[in-house]
Amino acid sequence: MASKSKGTTAMEVGADGVAVITIINPPVNSLSIDVLQSLKENYDQALHRDDVKAIVVTGAKGKFCGGFDITAFGGMQGAKIPQPKPGFASVEVLTDIVEAARKPSVAAIDGLALGGGLEVAMVCHARISTSSAQLGLPELQLGIIPGLGGTQRLPRLVGLAKALEMMLTSRPVKGEEAHSLGLVDAIASPDELVNTARRWALDILEHRRPWVASLYRTDKIESLGEAREILKFARAQARKQAPNLEHPIVCIDVIEAGIVSGPRAGLWKEAEESRGLVHTDTCKSLIHVFFAQRGTSRVPGITDRGLVPRRINKVAILGGGLMGSGIATALILGNYPVVLKEVNEKFLQAGIDRIEANLRSRVKKGKMTQEKFEKTLSLLKGVLDYESFRDVDMVIEAVIENVSLKQQIFADLEKYCPPHCILASNTSTIDLNLIGEKTKSHDRIIGAHFFSPAHVMPLLEIVRTEKTCPQAIVDLLDVGKKIKKTPVVVGNCTGFAVNRMFFPYTMAAILLVERGADLYQIDRAIAKFGMPMGPFRLCDLVGFGVAVATGAQYVQNFAERTYISMLIPIMQEDKRAGETTRKGFYVYNDKRKASPDPELKKFIQKAREISGVDVEPKLMKLSDKDIVEMTFFPVVNEACRVLAEGIAIKAADLDIAAVMGMGFPPYRGGIMFWADSLGSTYICSRLEEWSNMYGGFFKPCAYLAERAAKGAPLSSPEGQAKSRL
Repeated sequence: MASKSKGTTAMEVGADGVAVITIINPPVNSLSIDVLQSLKENYDQALHRDDVKAIVVTGAKGKFCGGFDITAFGGMQGAKIPQPKPGFASVEVLTDIVEAARKPSVAAIDGLALGGGLEVAMVCHARISTSSAQLGLPELQLGIIPGLGGTQRLPRLVGLAKALEMMLTSRPVKGEEAHSLGLVDAIASPDELVNTARRWALDILEHRRPWVASLYRTDKIESLGEAREILKFARAQARKQAPNLEHPIVCIDVIEAGIVSGPRAGLWKEAEESRGLVHTDTCKSLIHVFFAQRGTSRVPGITDRGLVPRRINKVAILGGGLMGSGIATALILGNYPVVLKEVNEKFLQAGIDRIEANLRSRVKKGKMTQEKFEKTLSLLKGVLDYESFRDVDMVIEAVIENVSLKQQIFADLEKYCPPHCILASNTSTIDLNLIGEKTKSHDRIIGAHFFSPAHVMPLLEIVRTEKTCPQAIVDLLDVGKKIKKTPVVVGNCTGFAVNRMFFPYTMAAILLVERGADLYQIDRAIAKFGMPMGPFRLCDLVGFGVAVATGAQYVQNFAERTYISMLIPIMQEDKRAGETTRKGFYVYNDKRKASPDPELKKFIQKAREISGVDVEPKLMKLSDKDIVEMTFFPVVNEACRVLAEGIAIKAADLDIAAVMGMGFPPYRGGIMFWADSLGSTYICSRLEEWSNMYGGFFKPCAYLAERAAKGAPLSSPEGQAKSRL
C-alpha cells in the first residue's frame, strides 16, 4: 500500500481471537505516515471484526519500532513531504482509535522501542518486553520533542522526575529497568513474547488484569505543588546545561500543560509545538549531524568494492602513555586482545595502571560489573620486546611526535609483524609517508588518529596515503565500529582533517589578544557560542609543549598563513606549561578550578613588542559575535582548503570531525553547515576585510572566494555523498 517512502503493517488473527498487528519497515521498523495510516486501517478492521477479541502490536524480526523515520523530517523541512495536520497521529489515530478502542491491546516489545515506537507502545493497554529491549524517547537529540503523546504518557507511567530525566537526557532504559519503573508490565523471553502478550490481552478482556488507558493514569503524578517544583528544577538544569537551546524548555512546558490543564490539552499543545520545532535551525542542524555521522563510513571507491573486513584477532600497541593506554582501553572494551609494548618495566607498569584506572572508573560509575572488569582486563598483556608481535593483525604506534623515532619503530615492525598485519600510527600531525620512509610496506601503513582521552572521545580519524590498500581501510573502519567510534576517512597531510582545520583557531585568538582584545572575554564568548571551552583554556588543558610542537609543524608547512607569536614561549620561560603546572593562561587551585591571572598582562605586552604590533582601540571593544567570527572564520577557510584538496571526501565529514573531534556544538550542524547558514559571500567579505587590516593569516582561499563569487554554499552538492538512513 505504501508509496516510495515504504513501510506498512500486517495483521494476522489467531484461533484465540487475538489479532497480531506487526510493524514492517526495515531496518528498524521506523514509523512513517504510511505505517501510521496502515496501523489505523488494520485497527479499524480489527475493531469491526467479530472474530477479533483483542489486539497485540509488535514489530517484525525482533525489533518493535526504532522511532519515526528521520528522513521524513528532512522532507518536511524542504517542503517535499506535506506535514500531516496537527494531532492526526497523536490524537486521531493513537488516542481516539487505539487507546480508546473497546478491545484491549498489548504491545509486545523486543529490540528497540524508541521515540514514536515507545509512544505507540504506551498507547496500548499493557506492555510486555524482553529484558534486553531498549525503551526511550530520544527526540530531544534531534531538536524536537516527543510528538505522539510521549510528553503526556511517560510521566503518567514512570513518574514525573524519571520521565523528565529520560526525555531530557535521551537515555533509553533496558527492559528490566522499564519493568521496575512500571513502563512495562511483564518480562518475557523473545520466544515467548508474542504468546505472553496474547494471553495478557485476553486476561484484560476477561478482567483478570486491569484495563488501563495510560493517558488518564494519575497514581504516579505528584501533587500540583510538588510537580511544579520538579519542573522548576528541570528548567533550571536545562538552562544551565544547554543555554542556547529552546526545545528542552518547550518539552518541559508541554509536560506542565498536561499536568495543569489535563492530558488532552497537553496532547494538543504537544502537537502544535512539535510542528513548529521541526522547522527550527536547531532541528535542521541536529538532523544534518545525524545523517552525516552515519555517512562517514561510506567511502566512495573503498566501501563500494564489495570488500569484506578481515577478522582482527589481536592488536599490538606501542607506547603506554596517555594516548596508548586510552587506545588500549577502547580496544579491550571492544573485546580485542591487546599486547602493550613499552621500553622498560616502569613505563609498562604505568601504562597498565592507567588502563586499569580507566576501567575502574567505569565500575565506580556503575557502567561495568566487577566480573566484567576482570574479564576485560584479562585481554591485556604487557611486553618489553617484539616477540609477541609475530601473530598480531594490527599494530597501533602511539609514541611521542618524533619523526626519527617513529621511522625506526616502523622499520622494526616490518621485521617482526606478519606480512598481512596493518601498521597504523596514532600521529596527530606528522605526514605518514615520512613515518614509513624506511619501510617497504607502504600499502599497509595507515593513520589511526584517536583523540584524547581515546577511550572516551568518539572520533577516529582514519588517514590513508596514496599507497594505502583499500582492504586496510575497510578493516580499520570495522574495528572503529566495533569499539564504538565514529570513523572519518581522510587524506594524508600535515594535521590531517581535524587538527589541520583547527590550527588557525588558537592563532586567531592570540592575534586578537596581541592587538588588544581581552583574552578572558574571548574564552567566554567561545564557550557561550557552545564550545566546551575557549581556545586559551583548551591550550592550558593540552599543555604548552603540545601547542608549540604542533604549531611548529604548521609554521613549517603553511608559513604564508600562520600567525607567529612569542606569547606561549615567553610564558614557558616563566615555568608555565598549562594546567599540569597549575599556571598557564589561567591559574589553577588544588581542584583544578581555573581563575584569570592578572600577571598575564606583562607577557602579552612583551609578545606585542616582539611582534611589533600596537593595541587597536577597535579590537578592545569587540562584541561576542565579532570574536566568534574572527576566531572561527579562519577555521572555515582552512576547512575549505581541506575539502578542495580532497583531504576530506565531503563537507559533512568535516562537520562530524569538528563536532566529535573538537566539540563544535552539534546543534549548529558542524563547521561547514554552520558556515553555510551564514553564507559564503558574508564569510569571504569579512575575511577579505581582516586580511587587508591584519595580513595574510585571514586571506580567503581560492575555493572560498570562488564559492562566494557565485553565492554558492561551501558544502557544494557535487562534493557531497548522499546520506541515507
